[in-house]
Amino acid sequence: MAMASSAYAPAGGVGAHARPGRPRFIQHKKEAFWFYRFLSIVYDHVINPGHWTEDMRDDALQPADLYSRKLRVVDVGGGTGFTTLGIVKHVDPENVTLLDQSPHQLEKAKQKDALKGVTIMEGDAEDLPFPTDTFDRYVSAGSIEYWPDPQRGIKEAYRVLRIGGVACLIGPVYPTFWLSRFFADMWMLFPKEEEYIEWFKRAGFKDVKLKRIGPKWYRGVRRHGLIMGCSVTGVKREHGDSPLQLGPKAEDVSKPVNPITFLFRFLMGTICAAYYVLVPIYMWIKDQIVPKGMPI
Repeated sequence: MAMASSAYAPAGGVGAHARPGRPRFIQHKKEAFWFYRFLSIVYDHVINPGHWTEDMRDDALQPADLYSRKLRVVDVGGGTGFTTLGIVKHVDPENVTLLDQSPHQLEKAKQKDALKGVTIMEGDAEDLPFPTDTFDRYVSAGSIEYWPDPQRGIKEAYRVLRIGGVACLIGPVYPTFWLSRFFADMWMLFPKEEEYIEWFKRAGFKDVKLKRIGPKWYRGVRRHGLIMGCSVTGVKREHGDSPLQLGPKAEDVSKPVNPITFLFRFLMGTICAAYYVLVPIYMWIKDQIVPKGMPI
């Protein structure tokens, strides 16, 4: 997963007016770096089983239309390579690039035999180190929630795609249950479905579509939000950069951070993250107890 900041959607993004002033304690890039320094150790075994299963991954990637092994694909914020494993089922590893800001997550990806041949590199989702019109497919799963400016990241997705290329962005959905909403607002970015669509259209994408996804035990109930809740796709119909113009980046990681502030945000963010580790356990137990066919 790519890393983060506290700003929601500056530079005129739709989210800047929808839910302003959300703290998102953990979501500064420096805190997130250390957050994933430790989470990377157990990410594949603790986070994925509850929020991002192989069935969900394959379902979410279906709209990306990975129809040829010769397609050039970039997986942005790919972390430990879980989503990349789904991509290389359809595309030759030599044609795939995995990019993330966390070297600790990338080390896990490098240890996976199926990803041998994949180009694995550090980089920023909001400032991709690739020329314009480079890739046939752009995939990003579980990364947008860590972007300081989601609109900027989606604009970059448009830029690096070739004409006719497809962007597939997989991410969380905003909860409606009050307690889940509180922890979501404190922790990281949980966009609403309409925000995804607006960001894609503003970046210049056409044929924008949203597909809902979720673990089988959720039974369609989305009030707690989902860390992986939808797959959004759009097509680039013209050569070149996005027509959208944005101001300066939302976060300058070179600026010093007060160590007390850093520690407070890191601890608060970790507590909020723990809530979203408990939610799938709670929902799984309900799924086992409540009779099939009844809402949970």
